[in-house]
Amino acid sequence: METGKYRHFKGGEYEVLGIGIHSETLEKLVVYKSLYDSPSYPKGTLWIRPYNLFIGKTKDGIQRFEKI
Repeated sequence: METGKYRHFKGGEYEVLGIGIHSETLEKLVVYKSLYDSPSYPKGTLWIRPYNLFIGKTKDGIQRFEKI
């Protein structure tokens, strides 16, 4: 997975910082941060999502994140 900017299917933009590994399960996790302010979380908030969910599609078949 490339680092850089991605857009969530709901419109928010994020920067992928890299891939981490869960210390107990060895599951790949994507580490990324928000590039916008929201009412609940400030710009720069760090997020971690399982790799397969990050690159996957929603229940409706929409790509969850797209590189921009």
